[in-house]
Amino acid sequence: MTINDALHRLLLDNLTTATLLLNAELRLEYMNPAAEMLLAVSGQRSHGQFISELFTESAEALSALRQAVEQAHPFNKREAVLTAVTGQTLTVDYAVTPILSRGATLLLLEVHPRDRMLKITKEEAQLSKQETTKLLVRGLAHEIKNPLGGIRGAAQLLARELPEEELKDYTNVIIEEADRLRNLVDRMLGSNKLPSLAPTNVHEVLERVASLVEAESQGGIILVRDYDPSIPDLLIDREQMIQAVLNIVRNAMQAIAGQKHGLGLGRITLRTRTLRQFTIGHTRHRLVARIEIIDNGPGIPQELQETIFYPMVSGRADGTGLGLAITQNIISQHQGLIECESHPGHTLFSIFLPLEQGAPAA
Repeated sequence: MTINDALHRLLLDNLTTATLLLNAELRLEYMNPAAEMLLAVSGQRSHGQFISELFTESAEALSALRQAVEQAHPFNKREAVLTAVTGQTLTVDYAVTPILSRGATLLLLEVHPRDRMLKITKEEAQLSKQETTKLLVRGLAHEIKNPLGGIRGAAQLLARELPEEELKDYTNVIIEEADRLRNLVDRMLGSNKLPSLAPTNVHEVLERVASLVEAESQGGIILVRDYDPSIPDLLIDREQMIQAVLNIVRNAMQAIAGQKHGLGLGRITLRTRTLRQFTIGHTRHRLVARIEIIDNGPGIPQELQETIFYPMVSGRADGTGLGLAITQNIISQHQGLIECESHPGHTLFSIFLPLEQGAPAA
């Protein structure tokens, strides 16, 4: 391999665009790591495989690729639906460019996943909304806590001047309710404490949550563990991450408990995996850990799915709507991302945490 060849290979390997090179027989000559990530296959093991063994689309698409080889005619395709070998469907745009090399025609495929780009756009909008909401809540909390302190102080002074002891029951009610409201406002604000970062095995966090769930459910829920033991230690705050995951799992337990009887035991699955070349906010990370919490409960109502991470939004009459807001705040402090997908019988919360760095120092 020449220096130029090595440089070209290095450039292709570091592209964030999924890139594949096919020979005239539509067999794989090369795919870069972004393509491996997208199609969930190994480029080395897939070398020489026919394109249909990597993903399937339609007979017309296969015919168009053959025509591109024969006529050296480039083309683009929008919103193509590919089915990967894992069974996952991907909506992508791709460009096909014939390349003449040493008397043979090769096809260069550049694949742009639309699903992920739409998700990134949605995530950025969500993070922006959450930041705006956080500022509004902080301003509102400040305006609430000041008069609450005055009310509480006045009630204490009044209690000292009351001639009869039984009248203090009324001032005690005022003081207790003022304290309850202050605690609620403090929970809305969340902790201002920065994470205390230390290398931590993410499965220790999940096992701690699992032990709490098993104790609380007393056999009423099937807990499934599906771990990737190869995930290295993460630089996280162990106690905060336990709280973040526990808030999600307890919501799942409460949702399952609220289902009608006769549907069998509820099931909660804790799963870990790694992802390569994943974007969080404006930063593309080489490697991230993904924690999934899956339950077979009734699902989150459609009208709440866009706002479940906002404070005071809850699907239960007795809920405070603060658990997921606190979870989202903890994950954000760790430079991570949390997503939710839900329909009846299946709710999935995904937490993404960078493996190569931890939360910011300030």
